[in-house]
Amino acid sequence: MAAVGTAGREPDPTESPTGEWYRHFGTVDAPGNSECYAEWSVGIAADPELIRRIDQWPYNKRQPLLMLAAARFLGARISPYPEFRAFLDARWGDVSRTVLSRATQTNEAGRCATLLPSLAKAAASGNGRPLALIEVGASAGLALYPDRYGYAYDAGASVVRLSPAGATPGSYPVLGCTVTGPAPLPAELPQVVWRAGIDLNPLDVRNPEDVAWLEALIWPEQDFRRERLRRAIAIARSAPPLLVSGDLNDQLIALAARAPSDATLVVFHSAVMAYLDAESRDRFRATMSRLTAERGCHWLSNEGHTVIVQADGSSVVPEMDEARLRGRFLLLHNGAPVAITGPHGQSLDWL
Repeated sequence: MAAVGTAGREPDPTESPTGEWYRHFGTVDAPGNSECYAEWSVGIAADPELIRRIDQWPYNKRQPLLMLAAARFLGARISPYPEFRAFLDARWGDVSRTVLSRATQTNEAGRCATLLPSLAKAAASGNGRPLALIEVGASAGLALYPDRYGYAYDAGASVVRLSPAGATPGSYPVLGCTVTGPAPLPAELPQVVWRAGIDLNPLDVRNPEDVAWLEALIWPEQDFRRERLRRAIAIARSAPPLLVSGDLNDQLIALAARAPSDATLVVFHSAVMAYLDAESRDRFRATMSRLTAERGCHWLSNEGHTVIVQADGSSVVPEMDEARLRGRFLLLHNGAPVAITGPHGQSLDWL
């Protein structure tokens, strides 16, 4: 016999945390970025049978972007919701297997545009020493090449452009970013002599399946991001980064010890802490405090409130009111808030 709610009716799955999750994604995160994902997510949120199916997956596999990317990976095209729903019915077993075997490893090179001013400040503080970079949650490591990309910072009255020295125009992506506030835009790109990353399941830019998954994680209408991804992948293929497989809390200290001692070490992450529970986040913060004290490491944290809902109810970014972020990230440098950033690197609002 089905459980009956206190109002004398069966619980409505669309009023569950999962239903609300998809509704939030469809009404807050997706609009302005992907009208297709907005329509699909709102449709899913109002679809009791589909919510029941999604709720059969482990908690951390129910997130909208993972489910939608899995469908796109399997061939779902931009379409009205009823057509997408029919696709899910026809391919649900494949969608479920993809969701359970993959993770949202969006490797957005565009985020380098919002990190670059802080990276340049870290380099300047090192008295001319080059940078050694570690990204936790690195995916395929594409954010480890800030010195190999071009930039176009649009401040309204002017555009600041930067390009990698000696590179042929067209051989690298140009990362566009709208800037507000007194952002300390650098005059030149910092020098990077060592780059490494940690991920539970690093993706290989030389593996066609991994590259196809990276493309599936890009929102449907954003062809400019897809082209940017392909150019970034070409750069990474020419000199693949060191990627370590494992839990960031288990691997970080040992990996940091491998960084050149004569370089300024920077550890950074974007949209990663949301996947850790409160205890794991506390452990990571303690590790970073140790690295900053003992190694003079710089720590760049670029995180949002609602990338993923945590079962333990913990807040990813307690330093900023969620209403102010509203689908954006908060960038902290050594624990101090410095900017609100677009999740794909499209905007930098310096505080």
